[in-house]
Amino acid sequence: MLFPPYLKAGDKVGIIAPAGPIEYPQDIEEGLRVLRSWGLEVVMGRTPSLKHFQFAGTDEERTFDLQTMLDDPEIRSVIAVRGGYGTSRIVDRIDFTRFYESPKWLVGFSDITLLLSHLARLGYASIHGPMVKHLGREDHPTECLRALLFGEALTYEMEPHPFNRFGSVTAPLCGGNLCLLAHSLGSPSEIETEGKILFLEDVGERLYNIDRMLWQLRRAGKLENLAGMMVGQFTETTGTPAGFGMDVDEIIAEHIKENSYPVAYGLPVGHVRDNRPLMIGQTAELQVSSEGAAVSFPV
Repeated sequence: MLFPPYLKAGDKVGIIAPAGPIEYPQDIEEGLRVLRSWGLEVVMGRTPSLKHFQFAGTDEERTFDLQTMLDDPEIRSVIAVRGGYGTSRIVDRIDFTRFYESPKWLVGFSDITLLLSHLARLGYASIHGPMVKHLGREDHPTECLRALLFGEALTYEMEPHPFNRFGSVTAPLCGGNLCLLAHSLGSPSEIETEGKILFLEDVGERLYNIDRMLWQLRRAGKLENLAGMMVGQFTETTGTPAGFGMDVDEIIAEHIKENSYPVAYGLPVGHVRDNRPLMIGQTAELQVSSEGAAVSFPV
């Protein structure tokens, strides 16, 4: 895995909207202020000011904006303003030739998971983490994103959970939004999980659909031969355990019960205010015991 250079004061960061639009310009004002407070120079793309139905501009406009930022050797990181839907419509239009010459950190989550997974297949690390509209709302994810971008070590701790599986492992990270990872199967962006610590999160899904997407990953062999797993936040789910027979934690536990790798529930990652960033491709140290779990990201 190749890692772009860490940021330093004075570096330029590109701001784009590769999927959904922002409703109001003030939605990202605080996030832009945060980035500038880190000593970074903000370069705005066109798409944060565009709206085309439920997208931040047409497919052509969003492709052009992303391509422009990737091609610019002075841009050291590209940060999405938000997720939504639309990355799948443009990812195959992108030419990464100039990105290979000057790789940079791409930051986002949710719908942006597909782009991060695509970069991993190309052999490049990226950051699954809070986007511009989320920065400044919560201290932990904001400060942790700064730390990752500037090359500092981090550790996240999780409370004990009845479905945790004890053990210790050191391996590269992979993962993201369950829906987008299932959607990636059979495509050039397909996630590679063997020998890695997989993390998952999602929002607004029915319980039976979470089960179906996990079956899709499982049937594709993506839940076997993991080094470990971390279960993030599954929020705004619909359907009830009384109706389906299991809650989210139980559904996940059922799908991995035949495996023996360490598992930690309660990772502070997902569609929540405390959405901590994770570096896709970074080697992490996961420890799970009766006292809880911790995942560390050494420099």
